[in-house]
Amino acid sequence: MTLKELYSKIDGNYEQAIGILRIEKLIDKHIRKFPNGGVVDNVLAAGEKMDAAELFEAAHAMKGVCSNLGLAKLAAAASEITEEYRPGKERKLSDDAVREKLAGIGKLYNKTKEGINEYVNSAQ
Repeated sequence: MTLKELYSKIDGNYEQAIGILRIEKLIDKHIRKFPNGGVVDNVLAAGEKMDAAELFEAAHAMKGVCSNLGLAKLAAAASEITEEYRPGKERKLSDDAVREKLAGIGKLYNKTKEGINEYVNSAQ
């Protein structure tokens, strides 16, 4: 599987990633680390506690990492959580609605991890 095929499989945006990281070798390096990087796990863990400050910080970090890697759907989902918990802004979603969004992040993350693992295994 090529890197472009991986991005197609996981609904990523290869062009965005190459535009930011510039070199395919860097994309490869960082996409391989993504499943074990903990950035999404941190959001999900903060969501279990429903800690507003932790959710904001973790989602903001996730948004940045996912944007840089061209994982647009994960970045957009993280952005929703970031804006929900941005300091000084009034919340618009109920805790249950936030939990639903976090469950969606979990599903999308699992699909992404599966695709990355398949990509890594195909390159061996």
